[in-house]
Amino acid sequence: MRAPGDAIRIALVDDHMLVREGLREILTAEADFEVVAEAGDSGSAVAAVEKEKPDIVLLDVEIPGGEVTTTIRRIRTVSPVTRVIIVSMHDGPHLVRSLLALGVNGYLHKSVTRHGLVAAIRGASADDGRIMVSVSSESLAHADSDVIILTPRECEVLQLVAGAMSNAQIGNRLALTEATVKRHLRNIFVKLGAVSRIDAVNKAVAASLIGPSRPLPGGIGRDESR
Repeated sequence: MRAPGDAIRIALVDDHMLVREGLREILTAEADFEVVAEAGDSGSAVAAVEKEKPDIVLLDVEIPGGEVTTTIRRIRTVSPVTRVIIVSMHDGPHLVRSLLALGVNGYLHKSVTRHGLVAAIRGASADDGRIMVSVSSESLAHADSDVIILTPRECEVLQLVAGAMSNAQIGNRLALTEATVKRHLRNIFVKLGAVSRIDAVNKAVAASLIGPSRPLPGGIGRDESR
């Protein structure tokens, strides 16, 4: 079991070398992440997990050597403490539902932002029962109601709120209208059960959906979500 202060040890499983290289570059930029293994097929992935016992496996759905469900079960057998986050180009409702039911610790479409990926890893590592899902709206409709879900864009908006940006500043940063920023915030409030900007930020940070930010002078501004 990972001790407090230890790096989060991660294995990358994808049959495309370029994808693994990109993920490795993103993850090794985080001071508390360590990539300890890579694999391009199911058999190699299971062997690497058995040897390294990583905290997290980032697993693509379509890898050679076996069905993803079988790969997940084999990973769980050789390393029960390892948590699995799916990172895939596919997010059909049936696939998402079946893998969530199998107990994966996150399901991310490959369009997820860098921050969304990092937040999902930290959330899964925290072992607090939360699952981050970043998929299409159709698949979201079939997700478990207990799963806390923010889209990649909502995570970006809320991260900037945590940095004390106004709606206008967020809109300028993300090339969105102020009305669109407000719409995202209303959705965020509903999903998190939040009553204010600071409440939404606190709940999202606690759920490892966004990272803590150093606020600009004056702290988080007035509630501009409506």
